[in-house]
Order: sequence, then structure tokens, then C-alpha cells
Amino acid sequence: MSYAQHLKCRECARTYKLGPLAACEECWAPLEVAYDYGRIWSDVRREDIMARPATMWRYRELLPYEDPGNIVSLGETNTPLLDAASLGGELGIPKLRVKDEGLLPTGTFKARGAAVGVSRAAELGVGSIAMPTNGNAGAAWSVYAARAGLRSLVVMPAAAPAITRAECAAAGAELYLVDGLIGDAAKLVAAAVARRPGYQDTSTLREPYRIEGKKTMGLEIAEQLGWRLPGVIVYPTGGGVGIIGIYKALRELLELGWVSGGLPRLVAVQAAGCAPIVRAFEAGATASEPWPDAKTVAFGITVPNALGDFLILEALYATGGTAVAVTDEALLADQRAVARLEGSFICPEGAACVTAVRQLRESGWLAETDEVVVLNTGTGLLYPDTVPAPVPVLPPSGSIPAHPAPRPA
Repeated sequence: MSYAQHLKCRECARTYKLGPLAACEECWAPLEVAYDYGRIWSDVRREDIMARPATMWRYRELLPYEDPGNIVSLGETNTPLLDAASLGGELGIPKLRVKDEGLLPTGTFKARGAAVGVSRAAELGVGSIAMPTNGNAGAAWSVYAARAGLRSLVVMPAAAPAITRAECAAAGAELYLVDGLIGDAAKLVAAAVARRPGYQDTSTLREPYRIEGKKTMGLEIAEQLGWRLPGVIVYPTGGGVGIIGIYKALRELLELGWVSGGLPRLVAVQAAGCAPIVRAFEAGATASEPWPDAKTVAFGITVPNALGDFLILEALYATGGTAVAVTDEALLADQRAVARLEGSFICPEGAACVTAVRQLRESGWLAETDEVVVLNTGTGLLYPDTVPAPVPVLPPSGSIPAHPAPRPA
């Protein structure tokens, strides 16, 4: 039994039946799933949630599928919310935690959106999905599509991480590279879908169900903190579905009375080489302008023109949050710092969030007393080239020095 009621346009509020629509037919804005919160409140207690298996599907009343038999899963466990005392001590934020999404299937938070999106697509009778990607989303949707028996068409920039290309190929996706950015890939996908009956465009915010999987990050954070909310949540932001989803989860938790108090301040983190949301936020705008010549080692957030820009900015303004741009040099240094201090090899996008916390603490926007949750959206193993590892090679007759070399600062 589903508690989902209908799809609602985030721009004009028009409602639709729970089908495979791509966008509002009136204004072409993104759609989101609305639930019967009154019925959920009367039927479900927080204790019921906590007694279920520790997977993202434990929040089933706030997910859009109709029949549990249609769930497409690769074992989406709840991800840990790790105390980061050593890192927090260095940054001046003792109450710092890291939500580590690198433990999900395919190694990134993209598995959440793919699991729900593909489950719902299969339930609605969609036989083929198509999407542009910076790499990780394409890998996740490819493997979940394979699990569901669906065909997948994926287009990614030629500069995307090679391992994500390999994941798509291994899963049997029809894969193409484009000599350009994700926007160029999106144009190719849209044109292909128009010529291919039966294919659904599952681009960011071009289908309404991916965000429902992503929002489970926010639900998990609240539960892991004992059904309360932190003061600040810091998130790497490209297309923005993650931060939009977390904001939706937080509002739903308040609606249900499962948490109380004010919303956490949300922080959108971008790279200095691609920061359209930061520029728009600093100008007090409600939409962003395309970013020219976008480039960053944090490839997952290389999105020059996010379709959901107005939703990202809405979340920042509504929560008293902010937007921060960080340099590649700084985030790469913090990627190593996190591994050295906490033993976690995080992705460059997650490292960008650590750099943002550093900057916000130095500026005074963050206080020493703030409780801060940083999202690491994937494992650093997907980006092996970001950490050079020159290692001495010893001959069989050689010897290891008597004293270890000093650890890097």
C-alpha cells in the first residue's frame, strides 16, 4: 500500500497522477511526489521505522513504489554517520560528523536515486531508460537497470572518471562519450529519446522519483541523531538533487512531527571552476546563469547550468544557509587530510565540503559550538588519480630504512 498521492509541480503547483511524467505539462518545471502525511502520522511511529532492517527501504511510507515486490535492490544499507573528532579538532568544529555514502552499491549516493528511480520505472512498465551523466549516476542507473532487466542508454563527457565508464560497460549499457560537458550529453540524450519509443529520459529532475531515493539521506541523519536535526548540513552541489532531496526530507520530518525545532542551515558547496549557484546566491538571485568554461577535479559537481537551480537556492534561503566555492588545490589537500586524520578516503566532492567547513569556520559563519554534518557522497576509490602515490621500489636485496620518514602535514 502506497501513501503517495500525486505528483505536484514545484513551480505552478499543478497536480498529476503518479505516472512516468518527465515534467509539468503547463510550465515544464520539475515535479515532486506528495504523500498523505496525515495517514502516515496515524499509521506509523518512529519506533516502527527503527525496528525494520537497516536499509533505505525502512522509510517505505515516504517512498513512491506501490508493491514491495517491484523493488529493485542491490543492498542499499544505511550509511554510517561518523564522528570526526580529529578532523573537527583541526577545523575548530568539535561536533563534526561525516555521513559516508561511499559504502553504497557502486560507491556513491547515486545508488539511492537509482534504486528508487529504476524500481518505479519498472513498476510503471518503462522498458528502457536514458540519461546524461558526469559518471557516477550513469554507473548507478546502469547496474540497477541491468538488475531490473531494463535497457539503458548513457552519455557522459569524455573526461568523466574512467571507472564509471567501465561500470556502465560492464552492466551492458549502451554508452557514448561526448567531447563536451554534461549539458552537451543531455542534448544528445533528449534527441535520442525523441527518436526511440519506449525510452524514458531519467536526467536530473526530468523524472520525479530519483529525488525520493536521495531524500533518505536526510531521513537517516535525523534517525541516527536520535530523531533530531543537526545545526548545519554541508553538501556538494552540482545538479542539486541531493540537497533538494535532503530539504524535502527535513520538511517531511517536521510535517510528521518526527523531529522538532528549526531546520538545519543548508550549505551548497561548489568548485571555484564551476560555481553558478554560489554566484547566484551571492547576488540574492532566485535562479543561476550558465557558468562558462566549467572545469574542476571534483567532476561530479561540474554542472554549469542546473535545471533545479531555483530549488537549490530556495532551500538555502529558507534555512538561512549559504553557498561556498572552493579551489581544486584546497579540496585535494583536504582529501588527503581526511584520510590522514580519520582514515577515510573520501571523494573530491566530499573533500570540497570539508574545505567549505574550513572556510566558513575561518570567516566566522560557523561557530565552534555548531553541530555540523558533512556529506561525503562517494568513495575516493573512484578517483584514484586525485592522490598521487610515488612509492619507492626496493630490489629483493634492498632494505627498509631504520626510521620512518616524517608523515606529511
